[in-house]
Amino acid sequence: MSMERNAKTPASEVRLQSGMTAVITGASSGIGAATADRLARAGMRLILVARRADRLEALTATIRSTGGAASMLPADLALDSERVRIFQAVERAGGADVLVNSAGLGWYGYYSDMPWATALEMIQVNVAAAVHLTSLFLPHMKSRGQGHIVIVGSIAAGIPSQGVALYSGSKAFLDAFATSLHRELRGTRLHVSVLRPGPVATEFFETSAARPASGPIPARRFAIRAERVAEAVWSVIKRPRRVVYVPGVLAIVPWIEASLGWLMDRLGPLHLRARRMRA
Repeated sequence: MSMERNAKTPASEVRLQSGMTAVITGASSGIGAATADRLARAGMRLILVARRADRLEALTATIRSTGGAASMLPADLALDSERVRIFQAVERAGGADVLVNSAGLGWYGYYSDMPWATALEMIQVNVAAAVHLTSLFLPHMKSRGQGHIVIVGSIAAGIPSQGVALYSGSKAFLDAFATSLHRELRGTRLHVSVLRPGPVATEFFETSAARPASGPIPARRFAIRAERVAEAVWSVIKRPRRVVYVPGVLAIVPWIEASLGWLMDRLGPLHLRARRMRA
């Protein structure tokens, strides 16, 4: 299956070869699963990574049934040893051209109420997994002369908000990390990009609310479909850029924080306080 390309390819668009391999973390649901579907339809070979083997098995079977190429690697990304195992398995299979770091955890409430076990798990999955996998795959991409690492961040990185202190912090770290790497690699055939989506309609909200001491995340009412983020992943692989907002109108967010941050300081905590009073 050949890769999708326009008849006239912009100078900034990379020439993608048929059968390129993409590793996608967090592929059992949400953005990861939608991205797997989109990249499979574009003709990429997929290696799907997540904890839930049953979900991965079902997704792998679906992709194969429609003519796509996919394999699965169930793994707990919170563990260093599991990340190394993923990398070694991918290298034995021929290596990866693209790494999509989309795995992530959420939690909502006062940080002072957040159990340390939950906080540590979020740091391991949201931050350490992406950084560790990047450190494993990037040198090997460099030795082959090309590669692309896509990090799924969040608009929360640009608007640190009440109730999601650690989540915002984790995404802000990834944002700075990806931006720095992008600038280090300018002028090479290696690319690092970060996506900054707004709230996305996935089971992320249910799993976040189910964690100890967490509550419903208010931003759910503004959520977009995961397929929009998946389309952005495919777009940035075709035409590498440092950052992509999803939807594009969110590019105004840095200006909102810079000019109206003082207002958020005053009004932001009101929802959390009301929630605590109801509890």
